[in-house]
Amino acid sequence: MCGIIGCAGRDGETLDVLVHGLSKLEYRGYDSAGVALAGSDLDVCKTAGEIDELRAALEERSPSGSVGIGHTRWSTHGPPTDENAHPHLDCNREVAVVHNGIIENYQELRDELSTAGHEFRSDTDTEVVPHLIEDALADGADPEDAVRQAVARLEGSYAVCVVMSGVDRIFAARNDSPLVLGVDGEARSASESASGDEPRAAYYLASDVPAFRDHTDRVVYLADGEFAVVDADGYRVTTLDGEPVEKTEDTVDWDPEETGKSGYDHFMLKEIHEQPRALRQCFRGRVDELSGTVDLADLGDLSPRGVQLVACGTSYHAAVYAAQLFQQAGIPAQAFLASEYATSPPPIGDALVIGVTQSGETADTLSALREARRRGARTLAVTNTVGSTVARECDHAMYIRAGPEIGVAATKTFSSQIAALNLLSLAITSVGDSREVISGLRDLPGAVQEILDTSTAQEIAETYRDAESYFFIGRGLHYPVALEGALKMKEITYKHAEGFAAGELKHGPLALVTSDTPVFAVVTGDDEQATKTVGNVKEVEARDAPVVAVTDGASDVERYADHVLEVPDTHRRVAAVVANVQLQLVAYHTADMLGRSIDKPRNLAKSVTVE
Repeated sequence: MCGIIGCAGRDGETLDVLVHGLSKLEYRGYDSAGVALAGSDLDVCKTAGEIDELRAALEERSPSGSVGIGHTRWSTHGPPTDENAHPHLDCNREVAVVHNGIIENYQELRDELSTAGHEFRSDTDTEVVPHLIEDALADGADPEDAVRQAVARLEGSYAVCVVMSGVDRIFAARNDSPLVLGVDGEARSASESASGDEPRAAYYLASDVPAFRDHTDRVVYLADGEFAVVDADGYRVTTLDGEPVEKTEDTVDWDPEETGKSGYDHFMLKEIHEQPRALRQCFRGRVDELSGTVDLADLGDLSPRGVQLVACGTSYHAAVYAAQLFQQAGIPAQAFLASEYATSPPPIGDALVIGVTQSGETADTLSALREARRRGARTLAVTNTVGSTVARECDHAMYIRAGPEIGVAATKTFSSQIAALNLLSLAITSVGDSREVISGLRDLPGAVQEILDTSTAQEIAETYRDAESYFFIGRGLHYPVALEGALKMKEITYKHAEGFAAGELKHGPLALVTSDTPVFAVVTGDDEQATKTVGNVKEVEARDAPVVAVTDGASDVERYADHVLEVPDTHRRVAAVVANVQLQLVAYHTADMLGRSIDKPRNLAKSVTVE
C-alpha cells in the first residue's frame, strides 16, 4: 500500500535520501508521490504518476531542509491527481503531513473544519490532519502538542508523519498501520566526510525497512498508540498521552543487496529463483531427519484440538493447503478468508487460530486475529516479518524466513509459507509417515532448483499468450495450487483466470470451456485423487480445450494433454510446491511477453493495510 519515508540528520542530503527511500518502496504499489522538506521554510513537491515524474519536478524546484518526509500513495479517497498526492498541507502551508491507512471519521472532521473556515484542496481523508494541527497551533499549542491533539481526534488506522516550517523535527504516530524507526549512528553528511569531522547520527522513519536499509540495519518498531519525535540529535517515544516508552533496537538480518534485482529483469523472476535458498532457510535448525522430528520448541506446547486459519490472497491459498494437512492428521481444521472471519467469525471453542500473512501488517488478517483473541482464542502468526504487528500481537509467532520480497505478486513467500506450515503440522500432530515427509522436505529445495533449470514454461507461455481465459484445476493439496496459479496469472497478465477443484468443473465452469481456454491440470502421483483428476482432464479434452498437464508422469495424464510441464517425483505433501513453481513461471513469461508491469501490477499493492 502507501509508503512513507522520513529523514533527520542528513543535512544537505535529505532530499536524496527521501527520493531514494521512495524508490525502495515502489514495490508496495502506488499512483503518486511527493516530498516535504522543512527548515526555515516548508517546501513541498508532489505529482501524480511514478517517482520519475517526481524527480523531473524536483529538478526544477531543488527544495532543501534539515528534515523531510516523503510518500507514495495508493488511491483510496479520490483519484490519483497532483492535488490528492501526499504530503498534504494546512491553509497557511506551514504544516505537511503524510499518512498511511484510513481515517474513518474524516468526513465528520472535514465538515467541522470547513464550517470553521478551512479550505480543502483534495478529496483525501488525510487532509483533515494538517488542518487539525493548524487549529491547535492557533490556540497556542506548541508543535508537538498540536500534533498530539490532532492525532487524538483520529479514528481508524494511521501511520502519520508531520513536519512544520521552522521546526527541525519530525513528529510521528501509528495505529493499525506499520511505522519503523531506523537508527544510523555512523551517518555523516557529505560536507563532514570531506572535512574529516566526526560522524553524526541520522534517523529515519518508514512504513517498511527497505526504505532506509541502505543506510542502517538498526531498527525500532513502533507499536500502536505510540508517538515519536525525531531530529538530528535522536528520537523519543511516548504514548499519545506523553508517557515515556522504553524501546529496544533490533537488527535486520538481511543484506541491502537482497532488495536489488541482482541482474534479473524483474524482482518477481529473481524471487522465483530465490526459492531454493528461501526453503533451506525455512528448514534450517528446525528439522532432525535422523530422528524424524521437527523442533519448534520456541512455540511452546500448542497441542490444539482444532485449528482455524485466517488469511488473504496468496496467504489464504497456503492456509487452505495447511487446513488439509491438519485434517489428514485428525485435527479439525478450516481456512477462512480473513475479511469474512473478522465480520462473521465462526464458533471458536478451544481452537488455535493461525494468521498467515507475509507482511504481518495485513489489516483484514489483523482484524480477524483480534476478534479471535477477544473471544479468548490462542493465536499464532505465520509471517515473514520480524517485529511486525501480527508477530507482536499474537501469542506465538513462526517466521518463514523467506527474506525480503519486493514483487507485489508473492512467489517465494508462498513456497516458504507452505514449507513452514508443513513443519508446524508435523510438530503438533502425529502422522505415520513423518520420516518420509521430512525426507521430502529435505529434497524440496533441490526439486525446485530442477524446475528452475529445466522448465519449458516459456514455450507454454508463448503458445497461449493470446488466450482469453485460463483455467487451473487440481484436487486435494493441488486445489490451492490451482487457486494460486490462477491468481498469479490474473495479477500480472491482467487476463481472466480461474482456479477450481477439479471435480467442480462439471458443476458449472465447464460451460465456459472452449478451444480458446487453456486448462492447466496439476496431477502428481497415481492415487485415487490423481485418477479422478485424469477423468476431469478427459472431460476438458472432449470439449476441444487445450490441456497443459503439470505432472510427474505417474498418472499417465500426459496421454490426454497437449503440453506437459514436468515436475520431479516427490512426496505428495511437497509436490504442490514444486508444481506451483511451474505455474509461477508460466504467469511470469506470459506477462513479460504481453509487456505488463510485472513487479507493480495495476491497482494492486504489496502490503494491504486497509480493510
